[in-house]
Amino acid sequence: GGDAEEVPETTAAAAAATAPPAVRTIPIRKQYVPIVKNGSTVAYKTAYFGNVYVGSPEPQAFSVVFDTGSGHLILPSSGCESETCTKHRRYKRGSSSSAVDIEYDGRLITDLSKPRDQLRISFGTGEVSGEFVQDRICLTQSATDCSSVRVVLATAMTPDPFGLFDFDGVLGLGTTALTLNDHFSFFGQMVKQNPTMHPRFAVYLADSDEGQSAISFGGHEEPCAASEVRWAPVAMPELGYWQVQIKSVRMGGKVLDECEDGGCRAILDTGTSLVGVPRAVSRAMHRRLARPVPEALAAAGADVDCRTVAGSALEFDLGSVVVTLGQEDYSRPKPYNMTVPGQASAWRLWCRSLLLPVDMKEPLGPRVFIWGEPVLRKYYTIYDWDAKQVGFSVAGESPTISGDGQSGSPAIGAPPAGSLAAGAPLSGGGGTGGAGGGGGLRGSAAAATTSSPGSSA
Repeated sequence: GGDAEEVPETTAAAAAATAPPAVRTIPIRKQYVPIVKNGSTVAYKTAYFGNVYVGSPEPQAFSVVFDTGSGHLILPSSGCESETCTKHRRYKRGSSSSAVDIEYDGRLITDLSKPRDQLRISFGTGEVSGEFVQDRICLTQSATDCSSVRVVLATAMTPDPFGLFDFDGVLGLGTTALTLNDHFSFFGQMVKQNPTMHPRFAVYLADSDEGQSAISFGGHEEPCAASEVRWAPVAMPELGYWQVQIKSVRMGGKVLDECEDGGCRAILDTGTSLVGVPRAVSRAMHRRLARPVPEALAAAGADVDCRTVAGSALEFDLGSVVVTLGQEDYSRPKPYNMTVPGQASAWRLWCRSLLLPVDMKEPLGPRVFIWGEPVLRKYYTIYDWDAKQVGFSVAGESPTISGDGQSGSPAIGAPPAGSLAAGAPLSGGGGTGGAGGGGGLRGSAAAATTSSPGSSA
């Protein structure tokens, strides 16, 4: 209900308009959450998150997953009293003088006693439902890099993943097609309201728990790019995902027939911790990437780490750039005992890949890969909002971040050294081969539905 009046958008301060474009780089931390079966850790889920600041005059700090696979900014509401919500910092509407209560279409709410519009958002592993507010969101505690954005205030959050991890909320960086309307798009509004900001952001995931991971807004950090940046256009941009067309997939130089017609695509998803592959090709890919542990190594038994056992290169040819994963990026750490056909009681250790079968319906699927952490650690990725293209560079040095207490923060809940649980880091740095059992937001926001009072969504 309420009057059909639009909330005014705040424009950038005149002083900021004359300032030179700056890249704002925010440190992000990694967290591991163990998956325990029968008393032992079989895998780790992982997520990366950093801080944003909401409201005024005293900004409220929230840790969020910067998620390229979803569209909305979601924060727990102080009105949510569940155990999942109370574990986190909750947005206090009454503490912000810049907050405006709205319906999803921007109409002001004049009577807070009446039922309000609700939004339900499904993530791969959970769900959020909430109401709407418009407020000021800042990348730092200074008032120079802020925008007025519509926020989903969660009145309910499922324990998985929101109760497992330390992050408070999710900041969606998918394009406006993934949002209810463009007023909900954090980066879209940031660029619109700060005309000097370059319409790009970039994600750097360190290849070890000692390295600094970060997200940059307004451009990218040169030292993070170890090679020339190569650009690939966003495929099917009307769907809202940072998705690229794959011209060809090769394993050990041999092509995957199902992608030879150029009809396969990959979604870059910072909210997932593994590599997803279309279910139709997952068995063929597992078969072709499997390899026996050499006899000399097999003598070491179960202590063999398959990420160090030579395997085929997995190549995704985008035309302008070839994205390549090695055995350290795609292998399950722990080898498997397999019997040798035709030889009674004979067995051999084998290494297998850690690829998650993905079922996606058209138009997004079914031939779609999901590139999570293993790809994002190996390549520094740059997302061009206006030109709808993704830049790839071999990941270089960690960015140097000054003046922020979070900089250099170690990973939370890091596994013990030498762990062979899926998702554990490779000893001595390097890839971690993805994570077992998904992790993070896994597939991110697959669907969002709104309901007005009295209807069900």
